[in-house]
Amino acid sequence: MILFKKLNVAIFLLIFSTLLISCNGKLPGADARKFPANPEERVKKNLDEGRGFRIKDLANNNKGGVFEFASSNELWRASLDVIDFMPLNSVNYSGGIIITDWYTNENNQDESIKISIRFLTNEIRADALQIKVFNKKCSVGASSCIVKETDGVLSSEIKKEILKKASLYKSEDKKQKK
Repeated sequence: MILFKKLNVAIFLLIFSTLLISCNGKLPGADARKFPANPEERVKKNLDEGRGFRIKDLANNNKGGVFEFASSNELWRASLDVIDFMPLNSVNYSGGIIITDWYTNENNQDESIKISIRFLTNEIRADALQIKVFNKKCSVGASSCIVKETDGVLSSEIKKEILKKASLYKSEDKKQKK
């Protein structure tokens, strides 16, 4: 029994030492050229990037972290306002995407559209949004449908309307903060 325990300890030490030896001493991302030499600047940079904590932050009664909700993002709010007539299929603020469900107009029951809005940045710019519009045309019996991505007018009109509303929301928010 004692021999068995010694054998287990020996195997453990052998595995542990192998792991230590195989470690080459490099930490991922620990390039000294990318970090300031001054400790105060390094601490400030780490805190700005969310890598550390302050003791005074622990005294606050906030149970969670600090989050920027969708209501504070002008592009997000404007996008939801522009497509508010369509049913939503998937909405993911942290993933930066809105996907609507198929929408059919009362006048044309054989044709439906679906819109996908992907947010590439939070800034109000023309390249901040990627909008795709899909068109589904079904035959009378609805046994076969053709789905195609439409390009052109509708997606550019939606993008233009979103950017216009987002800039209005941003100017309103600035006025309220003053």
